[in-house]
Amino acid sequence: MMDHALGLGINFFDTADIYGRKAVPGGTEALIGRWLARRGRCRDKVVLATKVYGRTAGGPNDRGLSARHIIQACNASLKRLGTDWIDVYQMHHVDRSTPWEEIWEAMGTLVAQGKVRYTGSCNFAGWHLVSAQAAAKARHLFGLVSEQCHYNLLVRDAELEVVPAASALGLGILPWSPLHGGLLSGVLRRRAAHATVRSTSDRVAGDLARGKRAIAGYEDLCAELGQDPSVVALAWLLGRPGVTAPLIGPRTAEQLDLSVRALSVTLDKEVLDRLDALFPPAGCGSPAPEAWLGRPRRGGPVRGPSVPANSI
Repeated sequence: MMDHALGLGINFFDTADIYGRKAVPGGTEALIGRWLARRGRCRDKVVLATKVYGRTAGGPNDRGLSARHIIQACNASLKRLGTDWIDVYQMHHVDRSTPWEEIWEAMGTLVAQGKVRYTGSCNFAGWHLVSAQAAAKARHLFGLVSEQCHYNLLVRDAELEVVPAASALGLGILPWSPLHGGLLSGVLRRRAAHATVRSTSDRVAGDLARGKRAIAGYEDLCAELGQDPSVVALAWLLGRPGVTAPLIGPRTAEQLDLSVRALSVTLDKEVLDRLDALFPPAGCGSPAPEAWLGRPRRGGPVRGPSVPANSI
């Protein structure tokens, strides 16, 4: 899968020190490390990202963003990945018990040692991004370069504050779960055909029950466009202001090839409006504070670049 992705020009690989832990601690990082070793000189072609925050062992210092845990976790990740440096070292969550001064002391040390090139964040609120950048600036550090947030057609809360904050700060936005656990990949169509459906968590199953009518309308729209639902969902994210790239998790080479098709699909205004009707944006399409007042932003909703009327 990673060989195929690299052959397609996909060079950003994202993981975390807690991924794959059901099999073995850091199992996914170790898998990537074996792949890098087998590929030989491909390391410079890859932008490698991993994360720190989650519990990696049973001790009191084996989680969070304390300086001790950040440095310890980074060294362990480097060993599993079999590399000298991490391109983007991401804070997997906000640590409310650790001051930014301590966090940036540790991150600055790792950058100075050449073990980390850039730092990123995941699941931060808009004000967390601002606080993090202000603290980094006070220490004359570069700060964050990216934010991973939960963002897709079904979950658009990030549009209220996270996306505007990240865009204003110049951060790349990397939406995770772009297909919302498979609900935007044609789940109803596959069920009707008695095809295999990706297992979903109780939360995602609840979202399906609550949003079944909208999802059905979405699949009808995709059929009308002649596009696979997963392609439309990814194309929609790729066209959103501020979004760098969605993080995909294909399980087969066929799914990977299907996802790449989204790069050649552009959704016109009529389709975007129909998608907004099916999956209404939070705050009437406006960022905060207009969203809290229930009125559109002056000048209308935030849109991506205009496209020809005859494009999909």
